[in-house]
Amino acid sequence: MSLVEALHGRFVVERRVRVLAEALARFVPDGSRVLDVGCGDGRIAKALGARVPGSEVRGLDVLVRPDAAIPVDAFDGETLPHPDGSFDVVLFVDVLHHTDDPERLLREARRVARRFIVIKDHYLDGWLAGPTLRFMDRVGNARHGVRIPYNYWSRARWREAIRTLGLVGEEPLRRLGLFPVPLDWVFGRGLHFVQRLGCAGDG
Repeated sequence: MSLVEALHGRFVVERRVRVLAEALARFVPDGSRVLDVGCGDGRIAKALGARVPGSEVRGLDVLVRPDAAIPVDAFDGETLPHPDGSFDVVLFVDVLHHTDDPERLLREARRVARRFIVIKDHYLDGWLAGPTLRFMDRVGNARHGVRIPYNYWSRARWREAIRTLGLVGEEPLRRLGLFPVPLDWVFGRGLHFVQRLGCAGDG
């Protein structure tokens, strides 16, 4: 493990789990059945479930980790192996930019979610956004064998996909505080967002 990866594990990982679980919980109604697509070790999903009363959280991943903190099923990275409307909320936490066709996976989520899709991802906007996001991806994911195609979208591209899929995009949460100062000045700075998208019948 490199020094950068060691520092990331010590100063970023635990904070990220806590901060993201708190942010995501704001967008998941009590009593929800939640599907976390690309859940990794499941720690964020477990922490989310602890913050949402009455919730049930399951995971999907291409690489299922035997020590995952929640129940996880394998899938092919493209088709969600669940019936239409079988979950209240479908969750993507830093997952869609690891796919070749994020819109296809969003369409699958649109099919499976009864109420909402909740996304934590990145904006490819601003000075040196691309190099910064690629660096973060390598540090956080390469050692786990996660595929990294660097498929980041701009805010305009996100808006286009949301409109195309007939989803209702709520105001994104952009000040997450994922990193301690001064790291947040470099690796935060508007590159991250959490957003809830409403499906048919929900605004």
